[in-house]
Amino acid sequence: MTTIGELGEDALIDLFAPRLPQTDAALLGPGDDAAVLSVDGDLVVSSDVLIENRHFRREWSTAADVGWRAAMQNIVDIDAMGAVPTALQVTLAAPADTDVEWVLGFADGLREACEPHGVGVVGGDLSGASEIAISVTAIGETHGVDPVTRADAMPGDLVAVSAPLGAAAAGFALLTAGQGQGLEAVGLFLRPRPLIGAGLEAALRGATAMLDVSDGLLRDAGRIARASDVGMAIDSASVPVHPAATEAARVLDVDALSWALTGGEDHCLLATFPAGAFLPDGWTQVGSVVDDYQGVRVDGAIPETLGWDHFSS
Repeated sequence: MTTIGELGEDALIDLFAPRLPQTDAALLGPGDDAAVLSVDGDLVVSSDVLIENRHFRREWSTAADVGWRAAMQNIVDIDAMGAVPTALQVTLAAPADTDVEWVLGFADGLREACEPHGVGVVGGDLSGASEIAISVTAIGETHGVDPVTRADAMPGDLVAVSAPLGAAAAGFALLTAGQGQGLEAVGLFLRPRPLIGAGLEAALRGATAMLDVSDGLLRDAGRIARASDVGMAIDSASVPVHPAATEAARVLDVDALSWALTGGEDHCLLATFPAGAFLPDGWTQVGSVVDDYQGVRVDGAIPETLGWDHFSS
């Protein structure tokens, strides 16, 4: 095993950079003080972090899994604005005793996630740290389509999700219980697979508000409700549960619906549409926007729990 401390920064960059995905939007990519991009329409920017032992564990995830997750959870944020993702800036900080092959595997995971969508890594930074920490900035462009925010949901709108929910939370539960061998939910936790482009299609179909479901359907619905100053009435019987979550629930003898309501990291989209709108293919109505209260209710009741909170104990 060769560590990154033994190899040195410049040699590591020489190995790392060629493995990164490329994008036609880059006029100047990695290797200089800043990247130069060609942009069509307005620029859309988002960022996220992954911290070892908080967002991923090396005993569960390969380096390529971590690279995939780092890319995908940021690409989908651009899609959730109704924009087209084009590029990532990636910063990787790691201990000096980290295996060089881990870093190269991380680059491979970035490439595997990005290349099907024409997204490239156009720069970033490599640094030493006491634990692995990853910061990603995603960049997209609107191509003339108005961005969809969280703040324009209106009473009477439909509330819908772009895909079945609960698989990632089920995968986490299986891994925690040591029972995930060979089950689909584990793979979907380690490598979320949202349908990129669903956000742009929703925007073209008139979506009034939208975000990606990263912290649970109920918590993220509450964020639209708060930003739009409305209420969100969720019908639990209408919430689509991913078959992988149903399978995991049988193994663990639990109710899969709770994962679909409060589990995060599926990274599908939650959006509101005008009443009577034709939803894009694959979308499912799960409730409606109301004006007789604020926040989220499920089957008319205030839920006991909403989902993931980054600062809770």
